[in-house]
Amino acid sequence: MFGAIIGDIIGSTYEWHNVKTEDFELFPQGSRFTDDTVLSVAVAEKILNSHLSAVNSRKSYALWYKQYYRRYPNAGFGQMFEQWAESDILRIQRSYGNGAAMRVTAIGLAYEDLDEVLAEVKDSCYYTHHHTEAIKGAQAVATAVYLAKKQCDKAEIKKKLEKKYHYQFVPLDDIRENYVFDSRTSYSVPPAIEAFFESDSYEDAIRKAISIGGDSDTIACMTGGVAQAYYREIPKKIRLRAMSILDSGLKKVTGEFENKYLK
Repeated sequence: MFGAIIGDIIGSTYEWHNVKTEDFELFPQGSRFTDDTVLSVAVAEKILNSHLSAVNSRKSYALWYKQYYRRYPNAGFGQMFEQWAESDILRIQRSYGNGAAMRVTAIGLAYEDLDEVLAEVKDSCYYTHHHTEAIKGAQAVATAVYLAKKQCDKAEIKKKLEKKYHYQFVPLDDIRENYVFDSRTSYSVPPAIEAFFESDSYEDAIRKAISIGGDSDTIACMTGGVAQAYYREIPKKIRLRAMSILDSGLKKVTGEFENKYLK
């Protein structure tokens, strides 16, 4: 969980000021958590409280998203999501953006059966990203997290993702120069996972993710979730710096989630 959040925080200052190198300051002035973190924690809290919910899983995810939006309305949500979250009507949106994929790390970590992971991801997308492309990307990220948690080797993870989701994982050196901001799921999910494939540590994965450019906070959030599940260790200095940026509520939920699912 903290792996995804830290990726978001590190990427927050580079989203509109892209860098095309792995040599950059991890936490420059202005580093903050964004909607990626807020909704990732919303998913985590939904999972932690699933046994208390009186509504179905789809509706429960949607209600947690709305609640967290009200707590953090200035976290950088997209206009389409804001309109949905502020509406009194629980309506279905057919977004194909990467907002569903960025928030699913907790699902990949919490469940022990891949079919259950995929079903939960689909429920998490139902009201906000009711679109084949968005669901596919979110399931791909959660699958990568799940397989990384199981300590599958990278070649096996890549093979399974290619077979199941038909993604092409292109070397970062081949796309970096011309890679631009585009929040479409199919454009941002494969490079985020490729950054993990090419890495040799958690920090290296995040640096590679940021070096692509584009939607840096979201790409690094997705990369960070997979990387933490695989490498297990986040450098203490990086973790502590990121935690100092979170408020007590986000830290509390994330800590409880990690204590339960990442011991």
